[in-house]
Amino acid sequence: MAAPFWALWWVWCAAALVLGILEVLAPGFVFLGFAIGALGVGVLLLAMGSGTFGLPVLVFLFAAISLIAWLVLRRAFALPRGQVKTFDTDIND
Repeated sequence: MAAPFWALWWVWCAAALVLGILEVLAPGFVFLGFAIGALGVGVLLLAMGSGTFGLPVLVFLFAAISLIAWLVLRRAFALPRGQVKTFDTDIND
């Protein structure tokens, strides 16, 4: 019997690719965290086998990896604490 589509590693890697493309079109590190989470689940399924985990476990792993990736990206690419963007010129000048 074939594994359901959510348990196939290439489906998660394809979702990571789509989310990565969305991140390029709408930057802001929103979709990039989800792309990293989907890629992490895809690599885990590739390493462990397709029939190893059920849907609730895969969704939990996706959410956990995505959250960790988002927190790391936020820490790595955020403005330094207390720094405010200032503008010296007016757009109408």
